[in-house]
Amino acid sequence: MRAITDTVGGVIGNVTGLFGDPVIRLGVTGLSRAGKTVFITGLVANLLQRGRMPQLTGAGRIDAVFLQPQPDMTLPRFDYEGHLAALTGDDPRWPASTRAVSELRLSFRVAPAGLFAAFQGPRTLHVDIIDYPGEWLLDLSLLDQSYAAWSEEVLARLARRAEAADFMATARAEDGALAFDEGRAQALAASFTAYLQAARAAGYADCTPGRFLLPGDLAGSPVLTFAPLPRPASAGRRSLWPEMERRFDAYKARVVQPFFRQHFARIDRQVVLVDVLGAIHGGPQALEDLRRTMAAVLAAFRPGLNGWLTALLGGKRVERILFAATKADHLHHSQHGRLTAITEALLAEARARADFAGAETAAMSLASYRATVEEVITRGDEQLEAVRGRLLSTGKPAAMYAGELPSDPARLLAPAREGAAAWLDAEFGLMAFAPARATQRPGEGPPHIRLDRAAQFLIGDML
Repeated sequence: MRAITDTVGGVIGNVTGLFGDPVIRLGVTGLSRAGKTVFITGLVANLLQRGRMPQLTGAGRIDAVFLQPQPDMTLPRFDYEGHLAALTGDDPRWPASTRAVSELRLSFRVAPAGLFAAFQGPRTLHVDIIDYPGEWLLDLSLLDQSYAAWSEEVLARLARRAEAADFMATARAEDGALAFDEGRAQALAASFTAYLQAARAAGYADCTPGRFLLPGDLAGSPVLTFAPLPRPASAGRRSLWPEMERRFDAYKARVVQPFFRQHFARIDRQVVLVDVLGAIHGGPQALEDLRRTMAAVLAAFRPGLNGWLTALLGGKRVERILFAATKADHLHHSQHGRLTAITEALLAEARARADFAGAETAAMSLASYRATVEEVITRGDEQLEAVRGRLLSTGKPAAMYAGELPSDPARLLAPAREGAAAWLDAEFGLMAFAPARATQRPGEGPPHIRLDRAAQFLIGDML
């Protein structure tokens, strides 16, 4: 019987030895401010204490769930305890965002089920959660681009953005045919990095190269000292253009490819967190940017399309992918279905690519840690279904009506694709809420919205 269990485990996940316990490697990523750290913290807390997880249908067979030392001794451990303390302390606060790869192992002792249950003992399932910055995932799109093609594409896109005005002026003033000078290269890279920081703050998703925003121990190195430039008619071997090209190629070879080989290629199931509400609030251009970015980077989930990706990932395919629109607690539950529909439409191209690869996909809206309660407010003769929470800036309670999302997602996606500067017939606003002061009964994790459904899709089949 144990052999049968191990065979099933080997089909859907990596196995720790020929007859070892099955292991699912669950990747969690998303773009900046999508809530990766809060998602992992809320998910783990609610799997340890499952009183708020009614949709996790296998929960009744779980004898115990516990944290164990992670298998990869070279990776930092995800600071679950510290992040949970930040969320649930006397003065709740959001934990620090993801800055590098980290890992956490959650082990389940599951009672046997089925015809031969009486002859089996409990089995163990390990779930290794891999947290990595979404900005690093975006770098995948660089791997099949040349420096010339990347520069042309980036400069064309940035020409339409006010945040890029200073960098565009600096780049256009450069002559790539002139002799290389390290000081000029550093000034260009610094100006480009300043743009990327401003673009991320403005809600844009396509902020690559990702390590420019999260450099770690590579800060100041030549591999992070390049920028897109207009291509000169000709350039000598010791001029600025070929040196920028050399550094761009080194970034792909020395930074991007090792990350995908060491971490991404081993993932079995994946959560992609998306701040859809933030993009809507940012306007049509931010929403279209999010659609294009996600469609491009999710090519990572279908190796075989490109030869370099097949070689990089060894032909491995991610089995299940969850696209989750976060911050559903910023909307009354009556609008959650519309948020999910917009997410599905926004990611239609990306999901089609993943489905083509044979992966099972799902989209939903959720809140990893519920920061609001619902209420109805009166504005003139209108009754508005709103939410109330504690403002992040002042700590004072406030009610928010974010605006009514359309029932037809095309009302948002069409003007976004057409390049509209603003929404013509609607306004969408968001407030930043602090974590709520929550009282938890024994056996319950922190309050959430649909984390149980997310867990059911990701690991329910193994329980």
